[in-house]
Amino acid sequence: MMKKKVSFAESLTILAILLMILGFAVIKFGLSPEVPVLFTVLLLTFWAKFKGFTWEEIQDGIKEGIAVAIIPIFIFILIGALIGLWIKAGIIPSIMVLGFKLISGSFFIPSVFIVCAIIGTAVGSGFTTISTVGIALFGIGTSMNANPALVAGAIISGAVFGDKMSPLSDSTNLSSAVAESELFAHIKNMMWSTIPAFLVSFILFWILGNSGNSNLGKIEHTSSILQSQFVINWWAAVPIILMLICAWRKIPAIPTLFINIAATVIMIFIQDPHTSVSGLNNLILNGFVAKTSDASVNALLTRGGISSMMGTVALIISTLSLGGMLMKFKIVQSAMDPLVSHLNTPGKLITVTILSGIGINLFVGEQYLSVILPGRAFKVAYDKLGLSPLALSRVLEDGGSVINYLIPWGVAGSFAASTLGVPVLSFLPFTFFSLLSPIFSILSGITGIGLKWAKKQTK
Repeated sequence: MMKKKVSFAESLTILAILLMILGFAVIKFGLSPEVPVLFTVLLLTFWAKFKGFTWEEIQDGIKEGIAVAIIPIFIFILIGALIGLWIKAGIIPSIMVLGFKLISGSFFIPSVFIVCAIIGTAVGSGFTTISTVGIALFGIGTSMNANPALVAGAIISGAVFGDKMSPLSDSTNLSSAVAESELFAHIKNMMWSTIPAFLVSFILFWILGNSGNSNLGKIEHTSSILQSQFVINWWAAVPIILMLICAWRKIPAIPTLFINIAATVIMIFIQDPHTSVSGLNNLILNGFVAKTSDASVNALLTRGGISSMMGTVALIISTLSLGGMLMKFKIVQSAMDPLVSHLNTPGKLITVTILSGIGINLFVGEQYLSVILPGRAFKVAYDKLGLSPLALSRVLEDGGSVINYLIPWGVAGSFAASTLGVPVLSFLPFTFFSLLSPIFSILSGITGIGLKWAKKQTK
């Protein structure tokens, strides 16, 4: 029987090999990360058996890795159901119409940023915001002879803000799950770095944005379709207010979502008493399918449903299985111990965590892995320093998911570039929100402003 102790050199070698496999699969072959992650789990399993670990220990590592995500996975399922219901009840369309009313020809660039932020928060998806509303706004900007890179930067910045701050966002739920923090507390805590980044971004867009009149016909056309196909009124605010009240009362995410689902179902039956139980069941399971006369509106609003979350759930389970095994075999600990011993202040720890997320984005190009891998690697370090899980979950967002849009070979970056027709390196200098979020997060760690501790420190 071989010794189970993993040396520093061996742990670094294992992590480097796994990272190279994931990076090569995602970047070189453009594969989705689920299968490459499962392949690394396979390799790690054979290594563990060769090293002398039992099958029970290997399975325990997988179970311990997945265990932290059981509640978040259930939250993902509820969010999938809620998205379809919110569209059917006219809640998301109402938010979109409100956002469109904020579009200004005189201050086009900053208004694009705000509208994409509002719609991104409503739909909980930066990809969806960019590929639908973003395309329409980009077309308007082009007709105004605005700098395409600047318009793209405003669109992407707003979409990233919405994706980051929405309780419907998979990346937001993922960061909360990996750090083991409560979802709504995580969103509230992110404001310490998000609001300053938003305000500075808005000022920069205001300064750089061009003025003048523009033809807002495309926006008006989309808005009129939404108003003709959905119930647009103040009732749409009820579920949102309920969610805010639940967050204020510190009600956990699962009962909050159940309350919201029940309220939305009641709204649907009030609006359409002839709604069938089977139709409602299909809506919850498969999401809403828009059937308007406009293909872009259909693309924006055909989403939601429990089934829509299964791909993300599969990635979370497979990646956390890998992370659980790395922790069980003390591979991460062995590699991190020499470094962690020097990370004796919040500023140093948060800076290194941010740089790790950026590094994984650069090497692997996958935003979920840029959250999961640093989260699993640095969790113990945050606990030892006495920091709250909320401190870690905020840093994972600021250095992980928001940065992926700035990587030319990143999943999000390549998607945005191909969708808007602007190279990543062109819009990168103008994607202010993504650039500023890690900076304000590091400043929070250095100054202690907005930094959450697990318990009151004693001198």
